[in-house]
Amino acid sequence: MAKSIDVSDLNIYYGDFLAVEDVTIQIPAKSVTAFIGPSGCGKSTFLRSLNRMHEVIRGARVEGKVLIDGQDLYASDVDPVNVRRMIGMVFQRPNPFPTMSIYDNVLAGQRLNSKRMKKADADDVVERSLRSAGLWAEVKDRLDRPGSGLSGGQQQRLCIARAISVEPEILLMDEPCSALDPISTSVIEDLIHELKSEYTIVIVTHNMQQAARVSDETAFFNLSGVGKPGRLIETGRTETIFSNPQEPATEAYIQGRFG
Repeated sequence: MAKSIDVSDLNIYYGDFLAVEDVTIQIPAKSVTAFIGPSGCGKSTFLRSLNRMHEVIRGARVEGKVLIDGQDLYASDVDPVNVRRMIGMVFQRPNPFPTMSIYDNVLAGQRLNSKRMKKADADDVVERSLRSAGLWAEVKDRLDRPGSGLSGGQQQRLCIARAISVEPEILLMDEPCSALDPISTSVIEDLIHELKSEYTIVIVTHNMQQAARVSDETAFFNLSGVGKPGRLIETGRTETIFSNPQEPATEAYIQGRFG
C-alpha cells in the first residue's frame, strides 16, 4: 500500500555544516514527485534523508520530522533497516551486484532481510519483480547469467526489480536515467508511469523535460550561494510549476537562465 510522506522543518547536517535548511513538504501517495534544481542545492541529500540513507555518511544527522502515515522515521524506536525496507532506492548509475546472476540480484533484498524462501516462492518473487520492472520478457531465458552482462538500461530496470522485490511502499530514484541512452530513458520513464499505480515515487532529475513528462508534482530547490544551505523554494502541480511558477528563481531555472 503506497503511502504519503509529510516532511516538516527538516534540517540536514554533515557535521557542523547545514546542507539543507528548513524543508516542509507533503508528498502524495501513488504519484510521482520530481525534485529539480541546480547542482549542489541539496536535492539528492534530501532524497536520501527520506529513507535514512544519508546516515551511512559519518557525522550526518537531521533535525525535524519525516512522517509516513503519521509514523516519524526518525523516532528513537525506529530501526533504519526497516525504513529502508519500506522505502526503496534506485541510484544514478545501475549497480547490479556483478558476481550475482540476474535471478540472485532480484532476490538480494529478500536475502538481506534473512528471509528463507521456498524455491517456488523465490521463483514467483523473481518473475513478479521482473515483470513489474518491464524486464521479464527480455531475460526470462537467461536468469542464471550475470546481471552485469545486461545493457545499461536493462541493468537499471534490474535494479528497480531488486528494489521492488521486497514490496516497499515508496520508491526513491536519484537521477535514474542520467547514465542511459534516450531509448533506455524512454523505457524507464514509461515504467515510472506504470509503477505509480502501486508506489509513491520521488525522483531527482536534472532534465527539465523529464520532470515535465513523468511527474505529477514538482519541487524546486535552490541555494543562495556557495557554502550556503539548499532550500525548497517552491512546490506544486508540475503543470503549474512549469507554466506559471510563483517564484522568479523557479521561472529562471526552468527557462535555463541558470543551473
